Amino acid sequence: MHKKIYLLIAAVFITRAAAAQTVDVHFNGSVFFDNREYKESLIRSRTYSGTRLALDFGLNLDSANRFIVGVNGLHEFGAKPYFLKVAPVAYFNHTSERWLFNAGEFPREGLLTDYPRAMLNDTLRYFRPNVEGLLAKYHTGNFNETVWIDWVSRQTDTDREQFLFGFSGKYQPFTKGPFYLSHYFFLMHDAGPAIPIPDDHIRDNGAIQVKLGANLSHKTFLDSLSIEAGGMMSFERERNVSGFKKPTGFVANVFLSYKRFALYDEFYKGDGHNVSFGDAYYQYNTYNRLDIIYTPFLYKGITGQFIASFHQTPFSSGSNQEAFRLTYDLGRKRVAKFKD
Repeated sequence: MHKKIYLLIAAVFITRAAAAQTVDVHFNGSVFFDNREYKESLIRSRTYSGTRLALDFGLNLDSANRFIVGVNGLHEFGAKPYFLKVAPVAYFNHTSERWLFNAGEFPREGLLTDYPRAMLNDTLRYFRPNVEGLLAKYHTGNFNETVWIDWVSRQTDTDREQFLFGFSGKYQPFTKGPFYLSHYFFLMHDAGPAIPIPDDHIRDNGAIQVKLGANLSHKTFLDSLSIEAGGMMSFERERNVSGFKKPTGFVANVFLSYKRFALYDEFYKGDGHNVSFGDAYYQYNTYNRLDIIYTPFLYKGITGQFIASFHQTPFSSGSNQEAFRLTYDLGRKRVAKFKD
């Protein structure tokens, strides 16, 4: 009898908890200063600097489903008036044991920011922090796959129709083993405006990388050590004008860290690429980039890094880049709880 009563009370509490809904607030942002001194004549030297702030409110329907609404604003240092670029944040999120699904305008940070710079360059984090579309991710202990679509431009009489479609994933055959296989793919569809432009054609542009990697962090005295190597192919065509151009090449990268210091080196050898959202340095047949990273600020929710980058191509070994990035994330804080 007592056992039945306890089970009944537990069921009531579970039902009440399921019916209860909460509202939370999330604040995060970044400060960046990124100075680029390039010697190659085909790549422009410039400085990116500014502050990005994001604030949103989430309505949690239950433990797996929520609606999130907010804003993400950018102020570039020296610009007037302030915060000229403000992007809306408005999306539905489903998170379960193995699935993540987003629909709407949602942050790309942590979802697509692992793409190689050869495919999606790092300035997207400054100037296009949101994905506008859909993203689904499936993950288990040794496998994950993400599929996404990001609408860049809606077709009008004068604006082009542009969207990105991609998928990426990682497979680790042995959960405790060091080896893994990763892949990244995206393709941009670029169609003309509603009012046709003479001699204008639909364009397709994208790239794929497949790499074999090894995480050796637990094999050395270093805090982190990983090595990757594989191949890259890009795709480019103008429909009804040419078939796909498919340049290929070899890619490799090494990352190591110890306490507050880290080194990241990436190397490319092969055909030159023209990837619309990729790093322009991959137009060269040979390219090497070395990042020296120092993290003086590392606290709960706050990371500040100095990064010195050195670029080498057949045309110059003196190109460099100096950056400071401070990111902060206060996490989600509950502000209200109510029932249906």
